[in-house]
Amino acid sequence: MFGIWIQNNPNYHSLLVATFRPSKSCECGKVAAISATSAVGCSGRKVREEAGNGLAGRFGHLQETIRWRPLIQHVTVTTKIFLWSPKSLLETIEKMKTWCSSHVHHLLLPIFFSFFLASQLPLQSHASSEYIRPPPRRVIQTQKTRSNSEPEQVHISLVGKDHMRVSWITSNSKAPSIVEYGKAPGQYEASATGDQLKYEYFFYFSGEIHHVVIGPLEPSTTYYYRCSKAGPEFSFRTPPASLPIEFAIVGDLGQTEWTASTLKHVSEKDYDVFLLPGDLSYADTQQPLWDSFGRLVEPYASQRPWMVTEGNHEIETFPIFYPKGFISYNARWRMPYEESGSTSNLYYSFDVAKTHIIMLGSYTDYEKGSDQYKWLLSDLANINRSKTPWVFVQLHAPWYNSNAAHKGEGEGMRKAMEELLYNARVDAIFAGHVHAYERFTRVYNSKADPCGPVYITIGDGGNREGLAMTFEKPTPSISMFREPSFGHGRLRVIDETTAQWSWHRNNESDAIVADQLVLQSLSSTKACMPISQSHKEL
Repeated sequence: MFGIWIQNNPNYHSLLVATFRPSKSCECGKVAAISATSAVGCSGRKVREEAGNGLAGRFGHLQETIRWRPLIQHVTVTTKIFLWSPKSLLETIEKMKTWCSSHVHHLLLPIFFSFFLASQLPLQSHASSEYIRPPPRRVIQTQKTRSNSEPEQVHISLVGKDHMRVSWITSNSKAPSIVEYGKAPGQYEASATGDQLKYEYFFYFSGEIHHVVIGPLEPSTTYYYRCSKAGPEFSFRTPPASLPIEFAIVGDLGQTEWTASTLKHVSEKDYDVFLLPGDLSYADTQQPLWDSFGRLVEPYASQRPWMVTEGNHEIETFPIFYPKGFISYNARWRMPYEESGSTSNLYYSFDVAKTHIIMLGSYTDYEKGSDQYKWLLSDLANINRSKTPWVFVQLHAPWYNSNAAHKGEGEGMRKAMEELLYNARVDAIFAGHVHAYERFTRVYNSKADPCGPVYITIGDGGNREGLAMTFEKPTPSISMFREPSFGHGRLRVIDETTAQWSWHRNNESDAIVADQLVLQSLSSTKACMPISQSHKEL
């Protein structure tokens, strides 16, 4: 099956393509077929650019080169399309069919397409003239290199004050869920056991997913560990118990050559905790890509704790069969939600070195009275600013955004929760989703406010869909810096009152500091003391 949608966005048009190739086992074909459907049900519940399992192309009124990729082959083809000429559109479809018939065996040729066309003019890009933005790069599929009994896709995450969760996958169901660890290479003074699970997604069967919590651990200490009593030895360093502490922040990571570049740049300078505000693997129902992603990030995620929240590419719902979604994400990336009083892995909080980090879920209920809303109200009420003078929030869909991409998609959540975070005097809110970088001033209710959070969009980690090049003009007065480039951010909390934020643009082989800001904790500002929340709001 070959599917094509043309969708109108208030600021640009998108073309989405997906293919279905039956195979002898039907596995690849089935997974490919449902990938297109997974585009429906994302934020805003509409087919949109992020479907990306086949193509996310942008073009204007007349014509532009469109790069698209058959879902199975992972290759890129370039063709031309004339938006406003039905004849040209049909000719383009025929060209696609001809190409696919020679490259994709057993391709079914019925075409299903619908058009959502309007005459909106695309907004102008805010790209700076002195820097040429690079195009998307190819997807990296990291292959398995270890035996079935050896652990792979190893990553760690913080649990409570002095514990760490170690997660990994084995193909052998009899591999034990045990972690041996110590302070010297090969000398394991302690061990801990945990649990394991696996899941099915249509014709995909995951390996054994192991989760083991180890500790108590000493702060700022390097530990060496081994999983399932087999395979290579890994090591990690625990975060400090007090300030300073440094966070690396990367959104919309994916697994492309730009992803590898971003991770390389991050690793070149030390940090304590990795924060990822959604969109991890970009598997989008293609479950083997979750495995590939786990292998790609293992060298980094096994050495420093990765704290993540979900994005739209983690949803992976399918009507009737998988209506709730997040099956893969919840199984593979278990976060400390129970320790923070949450009932869902999609939102939680944790403390580390005098900072309180809240990870919110953009793709689960957030309205007033919802479980997440009630949990957030309780979590904010329990913050002690004398112990954690800094409070940061991460979520996926940005509440403030001057980019044409995903305009207004976070508005419902903002209206529901912004006042809670403002009254709690949250210092900064980090989001992803938009594939560009943008920093706002302190904002509340769409206006500059010295007691509001700084809003930062950092969805430029290296995703396969490319950059969101189009910003609105003129620049809103609350937007301080914006640029459509790949990169990563660093948040260094120096002491109880001062923190340093910097954004590092990927510039081929180097990471260039393109934006930076000194933050003062709102808890140290007399004019911005937190306003107590009332449980009557429930």
